Amino acid sequence: MSCTVGTKETAFIYAVTSAGLVHSVTRSCSAGNVTECSCDLSLRHGGSASEGWHWGGCSDDIHYGMSFSRKFLDVPLKNITDKSGNGLVVMNLHNNEAGRQAVAKLMSVDCRCHGVSGSCAVKTCWKTMSSFEKIGRFLKDKYENSIQISDRLKKKLRRKEKSQRKVPIGKEDLLYVNKSPNYCVEDEKLGIPGTQGRECNRTSQGPDGCNLLCCGRGYNTHVVRHVERCECKFVWCCYVRCRRCETMTDVHTCK
Repeated sequence: MSCTVGTKETAFIYAVTSAGLVHSVTRSCSAGNVTECSCDLSLRHGGSASEGWHWGGCSDDIHYGMSFSRKFLDVPLKNITDKSGNGLVVMNLHNNEAGRQAVAKLMSVDCRCHGVSGSCAVKTCWKTMSSFEKIGRFLKDKYENSIQISDRLKKKLRRKEKSQRKVPIGKEDLLYVNKSPNYCVEDEKLGIPGTQGRECNRTSQGPDGCNLLCCGRGYNTHVVRHVERCECKFVWCCYVRCRRCETMTDVHTCK
């Protein structure tokens, strides 16, 4: 088994792909772009009259989106018959579902007020999905706290750490089998380019920052000269006159 298969990064890819499919299909349903689905019709009636609100508007039909995602992504995996890959297949199916559960968990209720002079005597409410950016951040957190499982599948997926095996695995947890390779160093066999020579941001604390991207090796700084046309003006008649501007920029690259 390749060490790039079944890693934390692979788990995140499966989850975010599945979540993205749910999000895209459901949005298309609500927008009326898909003939097989529309808004969530199960919420058309009801609400809480005593609290002054009722269901209305167009609630996102996440049930259709999740069902579509399962058929599109899970069925091909379930058709794999190679016994040696069964454990990996079950893990990938779990990570697919974790992505879908993230979309469902972050559903929220939006409301609009009705009444004289904005009194909000009655509210119309509908269910809506969170932005995909928020869903991505949720899955990124799950990636950071992903669980390593045993590569030997018995009756069900189980944690690799024997002392932790009684702790249940949640639907939203991301699972991996193999530890991640060192992405900092080039490895042609695994197709890893490494980070040597990568341009980085000296002042950033994020993933593009030199401290993180250069993996503690430090960085080189060199000055790059840019020449471009600037302060262009139209001259009657009929041409454009420009100045030639030069700028000097510090560029940082990983050692």
